Amino acid sequence: MLNSIIIGALTFLIFGCSYPVVIKMEYYFSARSWWCFAVIGIIALLDSLVMTNNYASIFLGVLSATNFWAISEIFEQRERVAKGWYPANPHRLS
Repeated sequence: MLNSIIIGALTFLIFGCSYPVVIKMEYYFSARSWWCFAVIGIIALLDSLVMTNNYASIFLGVLSATNFWAISEIFEQRERVAKGWYPANPHRLS
């Protein structure tokens, strides 16, 4: 039972931290930064497959899935900025 609480808390923490990162990445670097999430997601996925510690493997698997989700989310964030729901970066050229 304690294991599931720890895994749930880790998942909640990773998801909770990733959304502000998506917002900031889109604000400062635009949606072209999607590849950063892809690279982190692939590295975390590969590491989770070879990890012998169950908690570390689960953590990396959730991190990987979250980064793959963030790829679609960063493009949706661009649309939210275009609609005026979030501020656009006035200093970014693109």
